[in-house]
Amino acid sequence: MNVSDLLSYCMNKPGAEQSVHSNWKGTQVKIDDVLFALLHYVDGRPAVALKTTPALADLLREEHKDVVPSEHLNKSHWSTLLLDGSLKDSQIYYLVDASWQQALNTKTAH
Repeated sequence: MNVSDLLSYCMNKPGAEQSVHSNWKGTQVKIDDVLFALLHYVDGRPAVALKTTPALADLLREEHKDVVPSEHLNKSHWSTLLLDGSLKDSQIYYLVDASWQQALNTKTAH
């Protein structure tokens, strides 16, 4: 998985908008101003920060050494997935979908 392919996948989500976050040196992908993906590099490795439930975040971190708490976001909800690691592309796409759905639910709750 590379950043370009994942960014294309994220941008194909209905309502997705892209912007650059200069402080974090990453590309934010939002729906109606609610973040659902942050594509960036961690120690030169391609990565994406995605939102999950705290329980899923804990499970992912226990099972995959390439999933760590996100540096700049709420660590109980946001995990950074290293894209060149052990996670399968299908797992990454599933987690992007779940993060987008959470952002959509946040948007509709307000």
